[in-house]
Amino acid sequence: MAPNFFSNEFLLCHTQSILAFYEPVVKDPAGGFFQNFLDDGQVFDSKTRHLVSSTRFVFNYSEAYRRGYGDHYADWARDGLAFIEREHYLANSNHYAWMLGDTIDKTAMAYGHAFVVLAYAHAHMAGIVDATDKLSSLYLWLDKNFYQPDYNAYADERSGDLTTLDPYRGQNANMHMCEAFIAAYKAIGDQRFLERAKRLAEKFAGELCDLAGGMIWEHYHQDWQPDWQYNIDKPDDLFKPWGFQPGHQVEWTKLLLQLHQLSPEAWYVERAKSLFDQAVKYGWDKEHGGLVYGFAPKTYEFADAQKYFWVQAEAIAAAYRLYKVTGEQTYLDWYQALWQYSWDHLIDHTHGAWFRIVARNSDKITNEKSPMGKVDYHTLGACWDVMDNMTAVSN
Repeated sequence: MAPNFFSNEFLLCHTQSILAFYEPVVKDPAGGFFQNFLDDGQVFDSKTRHLVSSTRFVFNYSEAYRRGYGDHYADWARDGLAFIEREHYLANSNHYAWMLGDTIDKTAMAYGHAFVVLAYAHAHMAGIVDATDKLSSLYLWLDKNFYQPDYNAYADERSGDLTTLDPYRGQNANMHMCEAFIAAYKAIGDQRFLERAKRLAEKFAGELCDLAGGMIWEHYHQDWQPDWQYNIDKPDDLFKPWGFQPGHQVEWTKLLLQLHQLSPEAWYVERAKSLFDQAVKYGWDKEHGGLVYGFAPKTYEFADAQKYFWVQAEAIAAAYRLYKVTGEQTYLDWYQALWQYSWDHLIDHTHGAWFRIVARNSDKITNEKSPMGKVDYHTLGACWDVMDNMTAVSN
């Protein structure tokens, strides 16, 4: 039977159960965390390390410690940061490698560095490190290497020696930069982070969203005009999929409402509603339930109808925030529906945590529950975001 998804006790227990899945197997005795797990928790690749997973684990364990889940999580987060500085950091070029393992991908990715900011911000909020100077230096480094002031946006990728800027431009790195900068502002109170986060929201959820017809488009040319053809043959790409992404519409919904809490502006709420409403209108699978991965512009046909864990999780957090700010029952109904679908099809009631992906009809299609990049950062973060809003209301 499904639990009460509106209960703080349920959310607390659920986050604890997610952490419990990783608990016995995640720590690498040599430092850092293993990053590839099968359904039962078995590690299927003990060598490869991705900057996104390395940093997201620091987020997970910083928050777990900050919220009183266990004192050992402070040590785990501290060890995770040490691993990032010891193994990912490239002193010669002063940036963090994208991938470690049998081969090292030294590419400098704005997306990955956004998560370095996020990791340090949450470790600081948890009292694990004093990251004031580190966050300030990361802000300046990102300004120097990726920020394009004429466009109020960050480019995506530099070569490992930082000399060559790739022509690709995308919203995903900027969305996570906005997320990270909100966290950095909350951590150290540096106004630069809040102002830049607001500018990114205005650019991507405002100007470029209007340019794309009212939703967030993923890919752009060097002049930040939409590139409607990029990866058109790859609607299931992990980081750069073609199509409108319901998951990113609702993720921006959440970020806009976080900004609204910090610096209220009416347009944040109106655009948050519009993005969420369109995501569920075009992205909800009326036949099988759940939000799909992507749909095509103009026709709104599903481009990739598989169901990803993170899409449902971000929509859960967005729906609850919308309910809290508008009081409209429809968002509470969506919160319930998203949880029910996830409970029925994406949450592993045998081994714990969430499956990464299921087919359109919700059939299992892989036994790799948590390959690199997942680490259940989205599911933990969504639950904690809802819990924080519940607490704010009750207080």
